[in-house]
Amino acid sequence: MISEPGRPGALRFVLFDVDGTLIDAVDNQRLVWRTWAERYGLDPDEVYRVALRTRPMETFAQVAPDQDSGECLAALHALEDEDVRSGAYTAFGGASELLSALRPGSWALVTSNYEHRVRGRFARTGLPVPEVLVDAAAVAEGKPSPVPYLQAASRLGAKPEDCLVIEDAPSGVESGLRAGMTVWGVNAPTAVDGVHRHFGSLREAVRDVLAFVSGPRPHGLEGSAAME
Repeated sequence: MISEPGRPGALRFVLFDVDGTLIDAVDNQRLVWRTWAERYGLDPDEVYRVALRTRPMETFAQVAPDQDSGECLAALHALEDEDVRSGAYTAFGGASELLSALRPGSWALVTSNYEHRVRGRFARTGLPVPEVLVDAAAVAEGKPSPVPYLQAASRLGAKPEDCLVIEDAPSGVESGLRAGMTVWGVNAPTAVDGVHRHFGSLREAVRDVLAFVSGPRPHGLEGSAAME
């Protein structure tokens, strides 16, 4: 098992990624990028493959280098905003139970999306929104930089070593690790490199996340896989 940071007896905090961790938005993202690609006469599947591993401006540079990147971004944002208003969203199993059980001020959202979209999706799925939400507009450097998670910890009044990051993607895992935090992976068939613990689903992690914030670090690893 990879050792986890932390101080005995200290208050603990949980920092959640959003898309892919709490909200299942894969189909929505695929549809948005498909619609965007078709608007520019591009292959939707190829555009989506690039978008999965790059930020939007980098995606535009690769798939549509002859187009104005600002106009490309505006078109993408308009499609994403419309999707928040009309798309079908679901929360991952265990999300509502977990977030509702956490004490106020003990958790935050850290997302590469924008706050108004997160709030819209949470309203659609009935999830509570915490006091601290760090979005793309709040930081100059996004994931995998440690800046987003460090800012969330600072706003909660928490030390990085007392924070647990819940993530599903490699860039988010790297961000949490570089911030000096404990990082657990969820909602993936195999563990992302570097995670301290891996859970196949968010629901499987609920009990252990609540144990992390409410008491001594759990020694038993039932229901989860420790990373060697």
